Amino acid sequence: MPAVSKGDGMRGLAVFISDIRNCKSKEAEIKRINKELANIRSKFKGDKALDGYSKKKYVCKLLFIFLLGHDIDFGHMEAVNLLSSNKYTEKQIGYLFISVLVNSNSDLIRLINNAIKNDLGSRNPTFMNLALHCIANVGSREMAEAFASEIPSILVAGDTMDSVKQSAALCLLRLNRTSADLVPMGEWTARVVHLLNDQHLGVVTAATSLITTLAQKSPDDFKTSISLAVARLSRIVTSASIDLQDYTYYFVAAPWLSVKLLRLLQCYPPPEDAALRSRLTECLETILNKAQEPPKSKKVQHSNAKNAVLFEAISLIIHHDSEPTLLVRACNQLGQFLQHRETNLRYLALESMCTLASSEFSHETVKTHIETVINALKTERDVSVRQRAVDLLYAMCDRSNAKQIVAEMLSYLETADYSIREEIVLKVAILAEKYAVDYTWYVDTILNLIRIAGDYVSEEVWYRVIQIVINREDVQGYAAKTVFEALQAPACHENLVKVGGYILGEFGNLIAGDSRSSPLVQFNLLHSKFHLCSVPTRALLLSAYIKFINLFPEVKATIQDVLRSDSQLRNSDVELQQRAVEYLRLSCIASTDILATVLEEMPPFPERESSILAKLKKKKGPGNLPDIDDARRNVNGSTEHSENTEATKKSSPSLVADLLPTNRPRPASSSPIMRSAGTMGTTHPFTDLLNLNSTPSAGASLLVDVFSESPAPPSVDVCEENFLRFVCKNNGVIFENQLLQIGLKSEYRQNLGRIYVFYGNKTSTQFLSFSTSVASHDLLKTQLNVHAKEVDPLIDGGAQVQQMLNIECVSDFTDAPVLNIQFRYGGTLQNIAVKLPVMLNKFFQPTEMTSQDFFQRWKQLGAPEQEVQKIFKAKHPMDTDVTKAKILGFGVALLDGVDPNPANFVGAGVIHSKCTQVGCLLRLEPNTQAQVKVKKHTHTHRFIPVLTRDIACVTVSSLFQMYRLTLRTSKDSVSQRLCDLLSEQF
Repeated sequence: MPAVSKGDGMRGLAVFISDIRNCKSKEAEIKRINKELANIRSKFKGDKALDGYSKKKYVCKLLFIFLLGHDIDFGHMEAVNLLSSNKYTEKQIGYLFISVLVNSNSDLIRLINNAIKNDLGSRNPTFMNLALHCIANVGSREMAEAFASEIPSILVAGDTMDSVKQSAALCLLRLNRTSADLVPMGEWTARVVHLLNDQHLGVVTAATSLITTLAQKSPDDFKTSISLAVARLSRIVTSASIDLQDYTYYFVAAPWLSVKLLRLLQCYPPPEDAALRSRLTECLETILNKAQEPPKSKKVQHSNAKNAVLFEAISLIIHHDSEPTLLVRACNQLGQFLQHRETNLRYLALESMCTLASSEFSHETVKTHIETVINALKTERDVSVRQRAVDLLYAMCDRSNAKQIVAEMLSYLETADYSIREEIVLKVAILAEKYAVDYTWYVDTILNLIRIAGDYVSEEVWYRVIQIVINREDVQGYAAKTVFEALQAPACHENLVKVGGYILGEFGNLIAGDSRSSPLVQFNLLHSKFHLCSVPTRALLLSAYIKFINLFPEVKATIQDVLRSDSQLRNSDVELQQRAVEYLRLSCIASTDILATVLEEMPPFPERESSILAKLKKKKGPGNLPDIDDARRNVNGSTEHSENTEATKKSSPSLVADLLPTNRPRPASSSPIMRSAGTMGTTHPFTDLLNLNSTPSAGASLLVDVFSESPAPPSVDVCEENFLRFVCKNNGVIFENQLLQIGLKSEYRQNLGRIYVFYGNKTSTQFLSFSTSVASHDLLKTQLNVHAKEVDPLIDGGAQVQQMLNIECVSDFTDAPVLNIQFRYGGTLQNIAVKLPVMLNKFFQPTEMTSQDFFQRWKQLGAPEQEVQKIFKAKHPMDTDVTKAKILGFGVALLDGVDPNPANFVGAGVIHSKCTQVGCLLRLEPNTQAQVKVKKHTHTHRFIPVLTRDIACVTVSSLFQMYRLTLRTSKDSVSQRLCDLLSEQF
């Protein structure tokens, strides 16, 4: 940039600014400004032509007056005239004035564009930079239309100076963000990627920002940037700080560029090329190693720069979710930050660990820090850090630690900040329900929750506990006894009265045999709370009273007296008055049989997604809720379950019903009293738990099936990129582009499965007419039943919606259904097709076997058509823990001590389908140094692996890590499909 000469000081401007600062009052300031405006206006309108210096000075004064908050309605033309000056300082002031004061609707925009075009064509780097800065600062559509096609050519031209390339890249980035549709994609996109190899790191930094934004919208066009980004990152992290002296910040080499390169790599999955992937892994390991080194400076800038690179590297490791070693190391590194004295580091560590907790490779490592997180919850001063600690506890929760985490959350709830109490209540309710093997614990937890934070317990929470108690006979008596005892406290929250009224009204007879909880005692206890409650709760209690008349005829007269009192029959609230009149009349005229029919016990509710979880997602916002997956794999890959499976089934007979809807219609004899229980014009929660009186969707889906000849969506390529990544795991991102992210969480029991599909809008624009459908070819339709619940047709910018798919395996299959998504974005119809990761192995039931039973069954499945064997080269380095995790994630039980060779892996399981069950035995034999014979044929090489039963080697010329996979099942098609799926994972 040219140096400003001493004569450019503009003494008049300095005097004016000094006068303004010396003003004693607002009135004096306005008076001085008005005087100056009058002087400037007279100068501009005078007959004497002003020189460039005077124009610059007066334009600067106008700019200063505008920045003080006063309107400026003249001087724009003079500023435009300054653009044609050949002096840098005059042109600079002209561009500055235009950038600040001229809007996109100005009549002068054409003149400004002409001046900018002249400067861009001048090839003077200083003038070109000023013009590019102005375009970026204004960023209007008019400027994008005028220059969007010209700036890319400046960026990739060979004779463009480095400073101009930087400005061009950042200007193009700005236009792409404001008017992406006007920035043409062409030949320049392939050339701009090579700027990552530029010698000038400033150009590389600007180009990386541009390429990252473009790659998010068109990832396929910029795939070549992966190798260049990895190479550049490798050179940075392995170089000494003196090698990049101009770009070293407090002993950290090019931290901003490193962060941008790591962010660019997060636009893509892990590299497929083994050498490139290995080089990237080395870079990430180097960054993690440097984090362990003692600091080279005690200044905060050094630690900030170092940690910025570290956290971005950890974000990339989490994004790839493919290297167990790196994930565990990242988790351990974050664990060290949990006790760091810097609050921001503790916050970031907790936030990152929330994401790590959802990975099957690092979940167990995250759990080792549970005590530290609990301590942070108790001792942290900053409420935002405590909130992140709550999020992490929620994310790391599973069956093994659910009771501990829920107890700690309840303990913290008593002193928690008011702003996060409702969120904690929702999370405690979700965890208590999700991981409750013993539902008596669940009931105790929810009642304790109401006692501690009743004001923050939303209706969804107590609706849900009612629904669960009604659907589980084994807990009904305990719930009635517990809620009866809780109501005896002198001060009860109204939500507890609601729960007590409902449960005692339905199941009070289960505890009526005890004289301490006789019918009359139950009624008097409930009625003692009546006068303290709101109208909706009183309405619910009246419904409970009429239920008591059916359950306990001995208290009929007492209840009728209450209903007959003036306070009920002449109540000012019409709803309470109507209930009292109708219930009293019903109890007087109806026979015992009619009363029993009308007031019979509520039937079980159809299972559906918990509305508590939906409420938490809405409260937290898109992308902010940590995943918890009931079928989350542990570090060894096994699905978490109680230690005694049979005991679990006995204590929770409806466990499968929890996972999958029963599709059972509500009995026609369900109580009309309960159906009418509500305030005027609405349905009261006493009857309609979770909107159960809404119109069932079965009829609608039936019509769709019958009239399915509607036009098919346009043919699009089916995305299968991440399909095989889900063979051994149940949750993750299956598809992502610049508009939409699709995540999955799956759970399977025997021949039934459920997939939760999360659609995330990555843009700031609303998706319209959003619809989905699941397509299967004719054969697959007979083998696999897929029922998709409806999805919200509108998705707001930055929001996320959920869809549930219920799956039934009828018979064994090889193909997978396709999920078709269609929506409108910016007026354009978008069509996406994704192959759903529904594989045959998802319907495995692990089977434990002794060594004797295994080999006996192995011999029984000895027919040639029952065995499939495959010998293949290892795609990844052999790791025993990873191999175990993948086999367990595949769905079979891993049998230790069965194979005579301890290096081999043996598993057993049963594939469940509606028609039949197919037993499966597998044996995986690794050989870390298998020798391979090379046979030469003309101009090609064919590798033929030769392994004996003990994987003995033959004389060869090369060494490889090899596997032999053997599967035996009672059905040949099942053997072949399982072998194909599992062999791709190693």
